[in-house]
Amino acid sequence: MLPEKKISTAVIKRLPRYYRYLGDLLENDVVRISSKELSERMKVTASQIRQDLNNFGGFGQQGYGYNVEHLYKEIGKILGLENKYNVIIIGAGNLGQALANYTDFEKRGFIVKGLFDVNPRLVGVEIRGLEIKDIDEIENFVIENNIHIAALTLPKQKAPKVASDLVKAGIKGIWNFAPIDLNLPKDVVVENVHLLDSLMTLSYTISRKEKKKKQQK
Repeated sequence: MLPEKKISTAVIKRLPRYYRYLGDLLENDVVRISSKELSERMKVTASQIRQDLNNFGGFGQQGYGYNVEHLYKEIGKILGLENKYNVIIIGAGNLGQALANYTDFEKRGFIVKGLFDVNPRLVGVEIRGLEIKDIDEIENFVIENNIHIAALTLPKQKAPKVASDLVKAGIKGIWNFAPIDLNLPKDVVVENVHLLDSLMTLSYTISRKEKKKKQQK
């Protein structure tokens, strides 16, 4: 058996964007699209699109382009979206509640099964029909409900221990919103969403543009 082709992280991170744009095209009854037309919409070069998709077999036909519905479904399969994932959210403050209230997760197969918090004032409160539970109940809940993914919206001081406890309970995927890098076993997949990092990157880009404007005057 040939070894599985290693796909770069940059390509993987672009796939959800392709999926989103193709979904929009489907909603607008677009049947086919060329890499050039897709590149104009996405602001990615046509060459980059072809290179990215060729990692998975190409999907296009010369002179025809891509069948939008077929490509949408195939990218969905590559992303594993034909599967259903049970999710819990640890930290039921503003961010945790916002995630629980985001209904598009369910449309993509990410089913929020439970919310947890240490704050006794939040325990027992219902969010979209889910009662916030005490954080001490996590281990049994994970096992009994076949939880695949845990979203951490905790202060950075608490995140490492909670993440470690989740791994012991059998969690294999962590969506980490805590502003700290987690040191976990290699077989646990961690996707970091550091909101302040993104904001600082935005600040950097704005600052660079402003400096260029001043230099051109």
